[in-house]
Amino acid sequence: MSTTTVAPLTATDADTLVLAARRAAEEAGVPVGITVLDAGGNLLAFRRDERAVLISGETSTAKAYTALQLNAPTADLVDLVKPDGPFHSLPTALDKPLLFIAGGVPIHRDGQLVGALGLGGGAPEQDHGFARTALRAL
Repeated sequence: MSTTTVAPLTATDADTLVLAARRAAEEAGVPVGITVLDAGGNLLAFRRDERAVLISGETSTAKAYTALQLNAPTADLVDLVKPDGPFHSLPTALDKPLLFIAGGVPIHRDGQLVGALGLGGGAPEQDHGFARTALRAL
């Protein structure tokens, strides 16, 4: 049995993601907060446009954390926390806050989860789009 070691997400990768996300958001005229986490949930990069609402920093981080923990884009999880959804009680069950609003995406390398990216500040579908654009730059 052979195991393949996948390179972890680096600071350079995080910078690439932040730059690409910022560019996409700026082109749309949307001030955002951007968070990049490594596979362990540790902060690799954070940037909040000075014009972005203050909470965008917290929402970008919570979205990234949610995408990392559930290994899924937060846009795909929204219906799961509705009152009749299977994850209804999950947002209050953990020490760290989960946020089931579009804008968080997991980051994979060679099929393995290596981190997550979260954006906050725009409409949820905008944040999701900016995150997807940033992933393509990586």
